Amino acid sequence: MVEEAQALQLVALLENELIRRRGKIDRFNAYYRGEHPLKFASAEFAKFHGERYRDFSDNWTQVVADSPVERLTVTGFLASGETQADKDLWEVWQVNGLDADSQLGFLGAVTGSRCFVLVWGDPADPDMPVVTFEDASQSIVAYEPGSRVRRRAALKRWQDGNEDYATLYLPDEVWKFCRPLQQQDKSPQEADVDEAIKAWTPRDMGDKEPNPQPNPMGIVPMVELPNKPMLVDEPMSDVAGTVAMQDAINLLWAQLFTASDYASFPQRVVLGAERPMLPKLNSQGEIVGKQPMDLDKFQIDRVAWITGKDARIAEWQAANLAMYTGIIEVAVGHLAAQTRTPQHYLIGKMANLSADALLAAETGLVQRVDEKKLWFGQGLREVARLIALAKGEDDKARALRAGRVLWADSESRSQAQMADALLKLKQLGFPFQWLALKFGLTPTEVSDVLAMKEAELEMDPVTELSRQMIGAGAPDVPAEEEPEPDGEEAA
Repeated sequence: MVEEAQALQLVALLENELIRRRGKIDRFNAYYRGEHPLKFASAEFAKFHGERYRDFSDNWTQVVADSPVERLTVTGFLASGETQADKDLWEVWQVNGLDADSQLGFLGAVTGSRCFVLVWGDPADPDMPVVTFEDASQSIVAYEPGSRVRRRAALKRWQDGNEDYATLYLPDEVWKFCRPLQQQDKSPQEADVDEAIKAWTPRDMGDKEPNPQPNPMGIVPMVELPNKPMLVDEPMSDVAGTVAMQDAINLLWAQLFTASDYASFPQRVVLGAERPMLPKLNSQGEIVGKQPMDLDKFQIDRVAWITGKDARIAEWQAANLAMYTGIIEVAVGHLAAQTRTPQHYLIGKMANLSADALLAAETGLVQRVDEKKLWFGQGLREVARLIALAKGEDDKARALRAGRVLWADSESRSQAQMADALLKLKQLGFPFQWLALKFGLTPTEVSDVLAMKEAELEMDPVTELSRQMIGAGAPDVPAEEEPEPDGEEAA
């Protein structure tokens, strides 16, 4: 048990770290949404054209982030020592809508470098714990010194209406706090008042729910899923490596658009002639002066009357816009190589490639996805353990701790390729159930297919006749009718 002062101190420490992380998370999320400020432009270009391209971005970071997430699909959980996936655990996964929310969590980890999963029991339904994916901007886990696994505490902090809320999860208890939402741009006097009221205070949970309340699981119920973790540093976002090249690509597009506006057509200039003038008349029609002719009229009429013995026309060649598109394509190629994203995902050019060539082109992405399965799988295995603990199934929790997560295949293959590969594996002796899982079916779907196969066999008359013969047994041959051995056999 900890005192309220100790709990508040932990909340303050974790909140400060959460605020420190928030800047990068917000920046990478903005890049994912395509909110890119114009960078690397000269002062002159930014002065005259910066506002013009303020809302433009050629958003490749979204493609880079989405490409691995679309191949991260959990299909089940297998406990240690078991040969079939756990049906009860999969039911919890489905009831909580995690087949969809897990995609949101994985995307949050890919962009923000981590996401979290919170498991807590439901008093109204003890057999169905509540499992939610949490964003890295609202959640944080503190570990024991020297460990990346043993969790000491966790904090979830969010805003709702005019209130800030915080929930502190400890191994033995859970504290819930709230405070008024802090307002911005206040006078010094109002700020002093805020200083007095901004402290966290225990939330009034009523008589039915104590605060703090005990944690029956005996362990911090929040798990971190890191993206590209490091031994001595924080996890890395996949978007972080794309920001600089994305800014360069946006600048190249801005320069291309500007060149296409000003220099995409040959520019002609008149030399050795005075600017055409028009007579200026008074109300009586008398010429009282001259005024310059509007040059836009020549542009519209496409006709100019040029006088003067030295008058001549010179021409500037149009800008070579293909130079920009070539550089942009090279930059996108660098982006693909740095992030192991297939170039046909980014450039959009499809050649007449064979299926094997396409698989080879996606090898880097497949390896990238498998790496994420490794790190996310460790966290999800702990989530499965927490679900069992929340249901009071301690033996299953121990088995799931050493179990594994089942994923859909990382490679993208056609139905014909997959069928051919599975047929060859079948000939080698692999069982049907394993092949069905390899095909991409979930364990629940595999069970349904097996039941359908069994029902189909029962409807087959040949199968039914064979079963009847086996049940009745083979007819006995009378002893007197047994054939006598011939001489050679008797000898």
